[in-house]
Amino acid sequence: MIPYGRQSISHEDLAAVEAVLRSDWLTQGPAVPRFEAAVAGYVGAQHAVAVNSATSALHVACAALGVGPGSRVWTVPNTFVASANCARYCGADVGFVDIDRQSYCIDVHDLERRLRAARASSALPDVVVSVDFAGQACDYESIAKLKAEFGFRLIEDASHAIGATFRDQRIGALAVADITVFSFHPVKIVTSAEGGMLLTADADLAESARRLRSHGIERDPQRLLQKDEGGWYYEQQALGWNYRITDLQAALGASQVARIDGFLERRRALARRYDEALAALPLQRPWQRPDALSAYHLYPVLLRDAAQRRLVYEHLRDAGIGVQVHYLPVHLQPYYRALGFAPGDFPVAEWYAERTLSLPLYADLTEAAQDSVVAALSEALK
Repeated sequence: MIPYGRQSISHEDLAAVEAVLRSDWLTQGPAVPRFEAAVAGYVGAQHAVAVNSATSALHVACAALGVGPGSRVWTVPNTFVASANCARYCGADVGFVDIDRQSYCIDVHDLERRLRAARASSALPDVVVSVDFAGQACDYESIAKLKAEFGFRLIEDASHAIGATFRDQRIGALAVADITVFSFHPVKIVTSAEGGMLLTADADLAESARRLRSHGIERDPQRLLQKDEGGWYYEQQALGWNYRITDLQAALGASQVARIDGFLERRRALARRYDEALAALPLQRPWQRPDALSAYHLYPVLLRDAAQRRLVYEHLRDAGIGVQVHYLPVHLQPYYRALGFAPGDFPVAEWYAERTLSLPLYADLTEAAQDSVVAALSEALK
């Protein structure tokens, strides 16, 4: 089976994890801040907070921004459910904005229309969660203007996009985002097995995130509310969670970050090969923003219709090629339908979801395996 994505583990990665196993620390030790510093240094962020998954990072991001009952959070339907669920974890209401037909990211024109209507009804969102789908940045120039006018906070869900850029600036350090979230799941650009991270320029948000990832507990003497009774003393200052990442995971993640440029170069080279090999086939290849550089977490193609997609999917799977669909629209999941969302609410996201297919793309994918994917896809489209 050629999977749609998989990790690349080197001898250096194994050695980094083994060193932790032989150390005195398996969790909450020195590997975690090293991992945070490696990611922050790479993207140019001021603060980084590692947690055990990107889902946890999104939850913590919402909580750090004060999302709670009565809050409104908007995101897109074309994403993994965690981009919306993070708001529901905090008791907030969720709304959606349709996607752009070219980038499959948030449609800034639809966002503006909905913001103007929401302002007229006094129902503006407190937070917008943008999603850098497949590794490509959203239109952050337009989003920044809308943010300035309408006053929402922005969580950038960049789970697909570490190493991507917008206007020559790396994702994770864009001024428009209050908090950016990365994922280090095994199919992502770099992995820590499971893991996520929040990045921000705001020291107070970073400190809140650090506290929330560990039960809401504070140990820093300068931040205690009561008199420090001794080295054993701590305070629970908020209702947090056990979202800590282990030193084992952090060591793997830091080792992977050292190879990120190679991972990105390989993914982009494979994407160019797909672009050339698929040019004559009856499908739509992924469009790329001229002012951005994708991390190419995914290579999604669009087929003619839903019926054809099912046949092509099954043909490729039978051929041992692990194609996948990213994503089923969040608003059509049973949980969100029960909240009042219905088919037809976000037509572009639904149109896209009926036709999309993600082809295998990962750093260790060989050109021979990629040629096999192209050949099987060509056969399926005859």
